Amino acid sequence: MSSLSLPAVAPDFTQQAVGYPSLFLLVLIGALVPVVPTGALVSSAAVVAFHRAAPFSMALVFVTASLAAFLGDVALYWLGRRGMKSKNGSRWLEAIRERAPEDRLAQAQQKLADHGVAVLVLSRLIPAGRLPVMLACLVAKWPMRRFVRGNLPACLAWAATYQLIGVLGGSLFAEPWQGVLAAIVLTVLISVAPGLWRRLRGTAAG
Repeated sequence: MSSLSLPAVAPDFTQQAVGYPSLFLLVLIGALVPVVPTGALVSSAAVVAFHRAAPFSMALVFVTASLAAFLGDVALYWLGRRGMKSKNGSRWLEAIRERAPEDRLAQAQQKLADHGVAVLVLSRLIPAGRLPVMLACLVAKWPMRRFVRGNLPACLAWAATYQLIGVLGGSLFAEPWQGVLAAIVLTVLISVAPGLWRRLRGTAAG
């Protein structure tokens, strides 16, 4: 009996052994270099876990994604703090500044002054909201401990949100690839919606 079930178990074990480290690495890189669509990665992994229906698959996706996002954010904030203290700055600090326009930074600073850690938690759920708030924290000279305290629930909420999107996509379609495609389309729409809305408002105001 065990020899007959081994071929069915081995591929699933291999997928997990490769899939979770890959998810961790890609989300970590995406947190440090914000060009990787980490939300789509988490949603796609959730679709696969949903269809696999293996014990603890969904929990492993959640833990892997939230831990990678948390460590990536903390590493980027640490590098940003080093850049703030350096006379010449750093390429990491410049990368954050490039993705945090002055108007977005000003809004983030005001919200951070009014609401504190709550803004940091919400920033990860708003497309393109993470880096302006992170830069506002750097400008306000938040210590690492305070940033970590706000960033941990932010990463947990972020992972749960995009995992829920993946579960929704997986439940609507019979084939995993269809659910993955739906999850990717939905996460892309979510990410571009705020920018389109700002453009439409600007056009209407003009």
